Amino acid sequence: MPTSQIEFRPLHAAHGAEVRGVDLSQPLDAEVARRLRTGWLHHQLLLFRGQRIDDPTHIRFARQFGHLEIFPEADQRSSQHPEIFRVANTDEAGNLRRPDDPVAGYLTIVESWHTDSAYRPIPSLGAALRALAVPAEGGDTLFANLLAAGESLPAGLRARIARRTAVFSYEATRARAAGPVRALSEAEKHDTRAVRHSLLRRHPDRDNRVSLYISPLNIAGIEGMAEGEASALLDELTDWATQDRFVYRHRWQVGDLLLWDNRVTMHQVMPYDRARERRVMHRTALAGSEPVLPPL
Repeated sequence: MPTSQIEFRPLHAAHGAEVRGVDLSQPLDAEVARRLRTGWLHHQLLLFRGQRIDDPTHIRFARQFGHLEIFPEADQRSSQHPEIFRVANTDEAGNLRRPDDPVAGYLTIVESWHTDSAYRPIPSLGAALRALAVPAEGGDTLFANLLAAGESLPAGLRARIARRTAVFSYEATRARAAGPVRALSEAEKHDTRAVRHSLLRRHPDRDNRVSLYISPLNIAGIEGMAEGEASALLDELTDWATQDRFVYRHRWQVGDLLLWDNRVTMHQVMPYDRARERRVMHRTALAGSEPVLPPL
């Protein structure tokens, strides 16, 4: 496809662009892939509408942006393509999951603000999420621009977190589910041990600009702070970062594919009727290439 046909149309003043002129069912040539990578870094969030593609094509597209990581829990991955994490309230046959199903319980946590794989020693670079079924109401995804939020932090608040690190925990993440979740195996616990990341991080692909780095769902505490003090600080940072001026709200359509940069965004899913409405999303996550880099 000619690169001259590619358009980036802004979605929101905060961040995000809809990409026109790209058919993801076709292999991308090197120049198109380069333009998309450049646009992704600049806009942080790219929307491709009307993309009726299958999982192998989704995976092929995502690999244009980096290596893919595998979600730690096998029962939430596609049985055919382990690179695909099924963010879905149905099983693979399309049956709605019961409220007491452990997978359904896990789904409730995505209604909290988070950035993907923040519980890993090297968090995810980005993610590509594709809509296969959407509810009639609810289920929107909100995306907060942590780069803009970080660069505009009040001086006093910035000074309070300048050298702070937070504890990110997968076990704490799962404990926040509103329903039952499957107990982790010892091997899974070992592979998802708690890690520590700076609350401010620089972006090596954006001239080392400094972003806020929070993931309220995953943060179990802040080093050197009592639990109540840490919780209050995290609430303050979250309130700052989720002001309307920093947040794009996406209303999903079947065939949408969203690609975002996890280093400078966080997101949350709005509630919907999980007992009656199907919401089926397939996600690939880009593996990170370096640990969280604190400011220079």
